[in-house]
Amino acid sequence: MARFDVTFSSYSLFRDVEITVIVPSMTIVDMMNANGAPMHHGLAAPFPVVYLLHGFGNNRNGWLNYTNVQMYAEERHIAIVTISAENKAYLDQKADRFFRFVSEELPEFVTGMFPISKRPEDTYIAGLSMGGFGTLIHGLSNPEKYCAMGPLSAAPRLSTAFAETYGRGADAAPENPADVKVVDALDAARKNHELGKKFPKIYMACGKDDFLYEENVKTRDALKELGIDVTWEELDGYAHEWRFWNLEIERFLDWLPRTDAYADMPKTGV
Repeated sequence: MARFDVTFSSYSLFRDVEITVIVPSMTIVDMMNANGAPMHHGLAAPFPVVYLLHGFGNNRNGWLNYTNVQMYAEERHIAIVTISAENKAYLDQKADRFFRFVSEELPEFVTGMFPISKRPEDTYIAGLSMGGFGTLIHGLSNPEKYCAMGPLSAAPRLSTAFAETYGRGADAAPENPADVKVVDALDAARKNHELGKKFPKIYMACGKDDFLYEENVKTRDALKELGIDVTWEELDGYAHEWRFWNLEIERFLDWLPRTDAYADMPKTGV
């Protein structure tokens, strides 16, 4: 697995940003099993990609530090992209246009700089908690951009002033309450359903002891009522925790509907 920790200047955010791009590559196991065959770093085709969103209080390293997603992606020949969205819920804020950054600039930069496919058929988005909200709001607002999506232990609705409202404690009040709006991801689903848009397939998962469990069940049912293809996974004994997300990100990667050049390749040893 090749890991690229990248800093670049964002025209959406008007500042430098840091992202991590994980690209499948030759491993030591591959070299040991070559049996004298020529070795090279050439690629058969651009890789499919999962844009993987972190939760509240985390950054681009959360998924990489607390799960085995790098190994899972290497085995399955798929790229991973993580970003640091601070606590801003992947929405446009006064100072930062994170919605535009995720939906437009990030894929433009990544597919322009790395061997990663531009095809919507090869593009997936997933995330946990606040990142699960980001997954829902982006996948349901721009359904034509993604083949499938994976909201895990998602917060279905969040404030546009999430960082200011919640980041300083439950009793902290925003400077101007009139500026605070709650964004419900289901509103985007209903709007695009009325427009007749086709939605990505959805893999939803939540631990049964998670404080967001009931909200996830309600969201699942509402999405199914709109005719969206939803696969649901729930597990006893898990709350809002990394052990659950480590399990579910592997299951999500195995579930993905894939038509890319690597889809039928056997898992790579690592």
